[in-house]
Parts: sequence; C-alpha cells; structure tokens
Amino acid sequence: LEDAAECARLLGCRHDVIPIVPGVKALDSMLGDPQGLAAENIQSRLRMVTLMALSNAHGHMLLTTGNKSEMSVGYATLYGDMAGGFSVLKDAYKSTCFALSRWRNQGRPAGLLGPDGPVMPQRVIDKPPTAELRPNQKDEDSLPPYRLLDRILEALVEKEYSVAETADLTGAEPALVADIEKKLLRAEYKRRQAPPGVKIGTRNFGRDRRYPITNAFHTR
Repeated sequence: LEDAAECARLLGCRHDVIPIVPGVKALDSMLGDPQGLAAENIQSRLRMVTLMALSNAHGHMLLTTGNKSEMSVGYATLYGDMAGGFSVLKDAYKSTCFALSRWRNQGRPAGLLGPDGPVMPQRVIDKPPTAELRPNQKDEDSLPPYRLLDRILEALVEKEYSVAETADLTGAEPALVADIEKKLLRAEYKRRQAPPGVKIGTRNFGRDRRYPITNAFHTR
C-alpha cells in the first residue's frame, strides 16, 4: 500500500484506495469459503471488476500489468490481472522491466513525458517480486530467480532452443528447463486471450510465435 501510494506520488497520478474486502466476503459466502488458488484468484478478479467499473465510469483505458516472464509461464489470472485494453509490458521480460525502471529513475531523457527524477520507488525494484495474494508469498517460491528464468525463456521463446540446448546455454538443470518449457506450452491458451501490446523483441507472443492452444507436446 505504501509503495503504490509513493509510486503515484512520484508520477503525479491520482491515487484512490478501494478495498475489495466486502466483495471477497460476499463471494466467500456465495461459494462456501473457497481455499487455495480459487481464493487467490477471486482477489485478482475482484480487482478487475473494480477497475473495469472505473474504466466504464470515467472513460479511461485499463492497462494490464503482466510482463513477458509472467505470461510465459502462466503466472497471470484470466479475467483478473490480464483484463484490460492494452498491455504495455507484454513483450518485456521481468528483468527488462527492472532495468527500465532503474534507467528511468536516473532522470527523464530529453523528449520524454512525465516528471523529472525518479518515478518508481526503489523499494519496489529491490524487494522480492510477489503477487501478494497470500501472506508472505514470493514468486521465487515456485519459480527460479528472474535473472535465470528470463535467460531460460529467451532461449526457449526467442531462439526456439530445445531443453538440452537451453540447459547448455544457461547452465540450468535440464529438469528445471523442462518444467519451464511445460509451463510455457500450457499457458498458450491464456496468452491467446491477452490484450494487444508493445513489441520490442524479436519474437513476441501472437503473430511471431504461433502454437496451438491444446496439444500433446512432450518435453524435448
């Protein structure tokens, strides 16, 4: 909450706080107190309902927040954080997002919009990434560190390397690479439903990389 408020202050954006607790309690009552992933995704989808209501009321376009690393391995909620009209970070890996934030915080380059000076709280860049859908949750609980994950994904996605080739290139264990590839293939149906976004790499999801939504692929 503090980081969101500080980010809005640095950017000069309007900042509202709208609790979703009443909605969570209502759905708990409707669904019989769901647990685990179902309960986590309810939070994300209630945020979507709230944000889309504001979009409808005020005419603003809702931007999705997912980046290429998350979308690669399916760490995004359909009809939750994936909802919106445009995906600014669609083709930017997590490590790229952090690098861009550090670069922009050094000052506003000539010709760019926005305020001078930092626009992202340093704590957001430094602390372990988390979806914050349960207490003490961290992305690295179920994923390798992003500095390694992104190298694996770049090999699998941008270069179309096999599991063995990716393991040799990155130094990662073949079993880990195979698990990441499995996540990558299984998440295709989610990416097919994602909004359009900026293309910055050699192979973005969509026109550059066409895979079937359902398949019987096996790890190579």
